[in-house]
Amino acid sequence: MAMNRRKFIAGAGGALALVAAAGTWRVTRMPRTAILPWTLDPEPPADVRLDAFRHAILAPNPHNRQPWLIRLEGNDSAVISCDLDRRLPETDPFDRQITIGFGTFIELARIAAAERGVRMDVQPFPEGEPQPRLDGRPVARLTFVPATGIKRDPLFAAIVSRRTNREVYDVRPPQPGQLARLTAEGIDASADASLMQRLRTITVAAITREMTTQNKLMESVRLMRIGHDEIDANPDGIPLSGPMIEATAALGLTSHESLADQKSSASKIGLDGLVKFYGSVPAAIWIVTPGNSRTEQLEAGRLYARANLRATALGLAMHPMSQALQEYSEMAPLFSGVRQTLGVQGGACLQMLARLGYAPAVDPAPRWPIERHIVS
Repeated sequence: MAMNRRKFIAGAGGALALVAAAGTWRVTRMPRTAILPWTLDPEPPADVRLDAFRHAILAPNPHNRQPWLIRLEGNDSAVISCDLDRRLPETDPFDRQITIGFGTFIELARIAAAERGVRMDVQPFPEGEPQPRLDGRPVARLTFVPATGIKRDPLFAAIVSRRTNREVYDVRPPQPGQLARLTAEGIDASADASLMQRLRTITVAAITREMTTQNKLMESVRLMRIGHDEIDANPDGIPLSGPMIEATAALGLTSHESLADQKSSASKIGLDGLVKFYGSVPAAIWIVTPGNSRTEQLEAGRLYARANLRATALGLAMHPMSQALQEYSEMAPLFSGVRQTLGVQGGACLQMLARLGYAPAVDPAPRWPIERHIVS
């Protein structure tokens, strides 16, 4: 597989990226088992719940933590809860972004169930909304109900080809008609040049702040999987793969230690790369909810999943720019700045911000198989 301007990939929401020298590299070994969940057996499981969930585990989620625990109940229900060890306490101290990731999971499950002619009823937080962080109580109870007249969702076809694309985006923005398609379900979008310049300034400052705040940086470093063997062994977190990673890791130049050292060449190259990525914002979408309840966070995830799928269907790339939305003290000035820039006032919550445009194709993110998420 040839990769142009290949980088040492970093994950969602503040992860590191090391940009390799320009040129074309031939990858001789990429992760194998880590991306198998993206290749779905054409013969679906007889249990519609398992069919829905094998699609749902492909959902976008913060830092690729995949915190979804699934307990099947009876013949038609499932309880979804959070693996509390997979939260992000440094950059997501109130579990808001993790909860949004449950919203994306639930929406993909609903779309996949509809494809089988089954309605999926969602009861969010059936034992109450946990605050200020998630706990062991269920995030949702899902009931699968066969019903006539269930409308298939055209976004189903985009599930297996959906990606979170962290490449440098082309300067040309999406067409106005494409933006209009993305705003059909209460999502805001813009390609206004002046607004995009202000957003670029904020998002570059925010990723820089996160990479230079040591305890926030370390949350990402601990989740890095360096090289194909680590990625296959632990297909979550932040995958760093490709020929230069393999070569520099073998030489001891790319390691968790070097990436954690802000004075190292690896860390400096990573920051330079991230500035390029987060500085390429030809257009953006954002999601605002009236408040910030757990149920509203799930709704934001539902909307984001649909926007990401619709962008995929339109041939557009999408990448969350979540750093300025994070609720820790060092980010507070930029948190206020992005709200002001996008006109978010009062108790309304800016739940998601993502860049949108044209970018080179990328490989799917690693995933644990569905069996890993099923609990007894």
